[in-house]
Amino acid sequence: MRPVTKLWRSGVVFSVASFVAGLVHLAFQSVIGHQLGRRTGEYGYVNVTLNFIAFISLPLSIGTTAVTHYIAHFQAKGDEARFQGLLSGCRKFLFRLTLGGCVMAVLFVKPLSDFFHFPRTSLMFVALITILAQLWVAFGTALCQGLAWYGRLALLGLGVAVLRLSFGGLVLMKYPVAEAGVLASTFSLLANLVLLHWRKDLARKSEPVSPYNREFALYLAVAAACVMGGFFFTQGDISVANRNFLKGDLDFYTSAGVLGRALPNAVAPALTVLFTSRSGHSSSSLLREQLKLLGLYAAGLVVGALGLLVLRRFLVRLIFGEYTPEAAIMVGRFAATMVFVGLLQALGMWALASRWTRMALLYGASGLVYWLALLKWGKSPDQLLHLMPMSAAGGFLLMLAAWIVTMRRTHPEKKEVSADKIGAKIL
Repeated sequence: MRPVTKLWRSGVVFSVASFVAGLVHLAFQSVIGHQLGRRTGEYGYVNVTLNFIAFISLPLSIGTTAVTHYIAHFQAKGDEARFQGLLSGCRKFLFRLTLGGCVMAVLFVKPLSDFFHFPRTSLMFVALITILAQLWVAFGTALCQGLAWYGRLALLGLGVAVLRLSFGGLVLMKYPVAEAGVLASTFSLLANLVLLHWRKDLARKSEPVSPYNREFALYLAVAAACVMGGFFFTQGDISVANRNFLKGDLDFYTSAGVLGRALPNAVAPALTVLFTSRSGHSSSSLLREQLKLLGLYAAGLVVGALGLLVLRRFLVRLIFGEYTPEAAIMVGRFAATMVFVGLLQALGMWALASRWTRMALLYGASGLVYWLALLKWGKSPDQLLHLMPMSAAGGFLLMLAAWIVTMRRTHPEKKEVSADKIGAKIL
């Protein structure tokens, strides 16, 4: 199969499978919304805890992004020795980190619970268990992405979603508390055990050579800025809401946030394929097809936002069992915000995969400024949801201008590919 055909096929098939998995995750949100009820705060606690897990796992996400990039990079170059050295170093580091993490979790579960204002220590304990489980899951995900095993990734995504829904539905019927909802996410990670069946595909005859040098460290630092920026854009508002909103408002807000954040998550597989492709081939050989995949990603965001606006009454009723005008109003503003956030994420990942250091750092800085603005002026749901789309749109226009300028400098020989036209299509 030609690389171009494979790129398109991978993006479409992976996106379709992930969309189905996304529907199952939405069904899970409906289950916990019904079981935990509204105005109790328990539903909000589930999503706030999942946001906390994502925040604490940021270093893991940074490392995963860097490892994915270098796996794809070494594979494209045929550098088996450094590829094996990378895997060996990751396994040793994760083993030590897991042992140390278990000790730290026991010692600091109560102080962390108090510091982050968790309502119960047991909720923090479940969160820490999930973080430890994600260490090895992230390594497996990086392998699949870097080696372009998109079919296996799709299978894993479906397995995780089904296990989460099944376990959550059963446990929440007997224990309708936030801990059970978070534990369902932990249990679903067991689907990744199927990766052990494919470990023989990594057995290659070559002497490992360590790839951990100054270049790797520099890329890791840039990846840190980029991933942090992405977190601030996609998840930063939850910490602001948890800080400023009452329990009832928090439930409505987090339910609208679940629907809004489903937009970039639904089309994220196309971005995953794009990141792997750019990491291995950042020259002009696959540029046209990569731009088409970027356009497909942008179109998916816009179509998804329109669908969310049309179906928001039904979706809110699906989560809570009844129509709540407060949550439905929030969904529209979330949809607009997440279109710009998704486009920002695409440009940031393009820059990181292409090793455009300045633009990647600009993305990280933009995310921090965005979060600080929400923290300062987002004192109520109405204020926060007015500020978010405007701030995200401003950040996108800044990143788009930087992307167009960098594209002109990097690919001047590709006259048939106009960065201005591509930018216009994204807008």
